[in-house]
Amino acid sequence: MRTIRLAWMPLAAALVTCALVTDPAAQPSAAKLEAGKTLGPRSDIFIRIDERAIRAAGIATTPIERERGGSELSLPGTVVIPQHQIRVVAAPASGLVEAMMVSADEPVTINQPIARLRSPAIVEAQRQFLAAIADDALAADRLRRTQLLIEARAVPERELPVARTEATQAKSRLDERTQILSLIGMTDAEIEQLRNTRRLFATVTLYSPIAGTVVKRHTSSGERVEAAAPLFTIADLEPLWVNVQVPAARLSNIAVGAPVSLTAQSARGSVIRIGRTVDPSTQSAIAVAEVDSNDGNVRPGLAVNVLVHVGSTTGTDWAVPTTSVVRHRDRSWVFVRAADGFRARPVQVVTESARGVSVRADFAPDDQVAVRGILALLAALAEADKD
Repeated sequence: MRTIRLAWMPLAAALVTCALVTDPAAQPSAAKLEAGKTLGPRSDIFIRIDERAIRAAGIATTPIERERGGSELSLPGTVVIPQHQIRVVAAPASGLVEAMMVSADEPVTINQPIARLRSPAIVEAQRQFLAAIADDALAADRLRRTQLLIEARAVPERELPVARTEATQAKSRLDERTQILSLIGMTDAEIEQLRNTRRLFATVTLYSPIAGTVVKRHTSSGERVEAAAPLFTIADLEPLWVNVQVPAARLSNIAVGAPVSLTAQSARGSVIRIGRTVDPSTQSAIAVAEVDSNDGNVRPGLAVNVLVHVGSTTGTDWAVPTTSVVRHRDRSWVFVRAADGFRARPVQVVTESARGVSVRADFAPDDQVAVRGILALLAALAEADKD
């Protein structure tokens, strides 16, 4: 352990003289410890100071308290729609948008008509479907007649495999043309009507694939569109996700399943995923929380303040006043009262708020930390840990 002595000086009570005493058996300074390493008592730096110097420097202490029920982190976030709840309705063929039946932000139900498209390609697809029906019927009739002629020994048997192959190919082409009609948006009932009436349709009606809300309309009535051009983006807005921006130093405090709440929107949820990468410009990662929309109070694109509940799972989380925590060499420290002075102890800050700071370190329940006169102790710590 490294020890420094603060001597009281009558002419300048606020000034101290530091004498660094190195213990050969002491551990390296806390600034040289690896980040995230468990902090033990031997990482402390002892500052020797007598009672007269403590009073002269105005140093005051207060007891620490164990965190009960955890604490909360207040972090910024942005509401987004889960990707698996989004559907894009695209034009099945190039043509003219004859009608747009719903508007942006309008709720829709599954299989609700949302647009009508007029296209020569749709007419051509129906024509090829009817031609495939005729070819299938002709090939099936040819196979039947070939089987009868073979039974009557009027033709050689080698004609039968040829007739079967032609019938199979015709059936495959018909199935293909049927699938194409389905892809361009025709329902099974419309395909069956076309088969029976052989009446071609110049337009096709598009239907909503899910129940949700139209979050974006990409075109308008009267516009020409190409095949696969997006017409609508429809999404299910229950539940929603919040991309929470977590500073890298706080990532170890958040776990999957941690409860979250949006106080302003009265919504609740939990963390479902924590990002594995850190943005180099902001030194933060994204934690994804799933929340309920609370009847539309939470909306996609909304910037929100997220309270993430941080539970104490190690039993080493303590509540200390904000003024008791100082920064030195990119570490957080508190000064613990000892018999002959103070111990500068490195701590891990879990949460910070106006009420105080939650820290993680090895304390005894009766420990007291300095809350006033910190400047003199910080100067002594800097002198002791300057190497």
